[in-house]
Formats: sequence, structure tokens, C-alpha cells
Amino acid sequence: MPLRSGFVTILGRPNAGKSTLLNTLVGAKLAIVTRKPQTTRNRIQGILNLPKKGKRPAAQVILIDTPGIHQPDSALGRKMMVEVREALERCHLVLLIVDAGKRAGEDRAGDKNRGSHSGLDEHVLRLVKQAGTPVFLLLNKIDLIPKDKLLPLIERYSKLYDFQEIIPISARKRDGLDLLLEKTVEALPEGPRYFAEDELTDQPARFMAAEIIREQVLLATGEEVPYSTTVIIDEFEEKPRLTRIAATIYCERDGQKAILIGRQGQMLKKIGTHARLEIEAMMASKVFLELFVKVSPGWRNSREFVEGLDWRRQLERLAGGRSDFSGR
Repeated sequence: MPLRSGFVTILGRPNAGKSTLLNTLVGAKLAIVTRKPQTTRNRIQGILNLPKKGKRPAAQVILIDTPGIHQPDSALGRKMMVEVREALERCHLVLLIVDAGKRAGEDRAGDKNRGSHSGLDEHVLRLVKQAGTPVFLLLNKIDLIPKDKLLPLIERYSKLYDFQEIIPISARKRDGLDLLLEKTVEALPEGPRYFAEDELTDQPARFMAAEIIREQVLLATGEEVPYSTTVIIDEFEEKPRLTRIAATIYCERDGQKAILIGRQGQMLKKIGTHARLEIEAMMASKVFLELFVKVSPGWRNSREFVEGLDWRRQLERLAGGRSDFSGR
């Protein structure tokens, strides 16, 4: 039986559960997950190789996690929406995921356009229509709503768009994911194996390390600081028994730098310790991690700085013998 394969874009608004779904389906932590909106800033590919099962053929599903759809108000936000649009180009299927506990049009924390979410809902559907790709609607977090609310919810969403499938799921508890995979494989064309069977992602380890550090910043700091920070890997040296990593956490103001460093350096030490343990688990080796904090005023509105955060561009620079990106 021929292999089925294709690219499947996971689309949705902030905190709908896109990254949790990616990690759960692939069975590995490829995307960082926090409660803060807009945690994901880049599109992230996870590669799922499924063996033949009963009538279901073997398949390679390339899942693409994307930043949450929002109305951008900075160069960083605009770059995130570019990531979304590029993920929709030439994909074979869209998984549009929504928080089943939120009514269509309901306000969400962390969004700049408070009080008028119907415009954003229309924006999501407009992106889907422009893609011209079959769409599954995933009603996520069904474990958090009463069962008698589910059928009316499905009916309400079915009137918004001609979805190929509407599938209730809980990405966190794996409810409905077997059905989702069955339907996904059915929707994919026969095709080649795009990646080797032992590959889980196309992300380089240095990018994943930067994301793990940023995740710890998000978890350790309050409301304002996380959105003003990013992480650049300055040095990444892998040896048989030890990987040496030097990274800089960029923020926008001196006050944010003081928070990140903390009293007598305790906050930075906490971030570094938790990040090092996560990176060691990812790489299955000892890690020496050195962190620095640097102020780069208004970096989120600097197109040059934001473009330099793209790990694909960083790899091009490294291949050309240039350092990552300093902005110094």
C-alpha cells in the first residue's frame, strides 16, 4: 500500500493549544509551552511517522506549529504573522484549533484588540479561505467543558465555515487524537517520505536550546518582561561528553535587565539552572550554560534585529563563517 505524506499546518489564536498538540502527537517536546499568549514565535516542524495499521496506510505527517494569530503592532508581531502565512503555503491540510471553553468572539487575555474579537475571528477564517486547503476544526480542551455543551458548540462552529471535519479533542489528555490521526492520514495524498524515519524535527539543537532558555524566562518572570525578551545563542560547541553554550537574553529596558538578573544574580541563576537541566534532557549529555543579559532598546520594532532571530538565517550566517547575530 503506497505511503501517504504531507504537510499539516496547525493554526489558531494564542493559547488555543497548538504547541501542546504538536508535542503530544510527536511524543517529544519540540515547542515550548507556557500559559502566556504568543509563546510561539516561529513555525516549528514536527515529523510523525505512522506505521500501517489495519486499513490505514503507513504515513509521514509533517506537522507545522505556528504563532498565534493576532493583529501585529510591532516588527516582531509582523514577522510572526509572516511565519503563519508561510506555513499555509503549499500545505496539504490545515488543523484549525480553538479553545472549546471560549465562545467565538470572546475576549482573550494578551490580545491588543480588546472588545472586538469578531474581527479577529473573521481574520482567521480569511486566512483559511485564502489558503484554499481542506480544514479540520479541532475543538480543544473538551475535558474542561460539560458534555452537554459539546453538540451545540459543534453546531455553532459548523455554521461558520465548511469544515471537512469537526473533531473534539483534548491535546493535553490525548482525547480524540487517534481519530484525528486517522482522519488526517485519509486527507493526505500519496507521496514521498520527506524526512528520514528517525527525524523528529528540522530544528537545529542550538535553536531549541535558545527556546528552552526563553521558556524559563517566560515561566520565571511577570507579565511585562517576557514579551520584551528574546534569546540569542552566541556559542554552541558540542563535544562527546560536554556541550558548551553561551547565550544572551535581550530585553528592552534597564529595569527589565535588573529583574532578569535579580538580587545578587539569583533570578538569572534560577533561569540558567532550569534551562540547563532541560537542555541536558534534550541532548542526553552534560551541558555548561553561560547566560548574559543585554539591553537592546526597542528591539521588537527593529526589522533588522527581528529578522536576525530567524534560525534559518542564523544557519546561513554560520555556513558563511559569520557569527550568529550580535546587535552589539
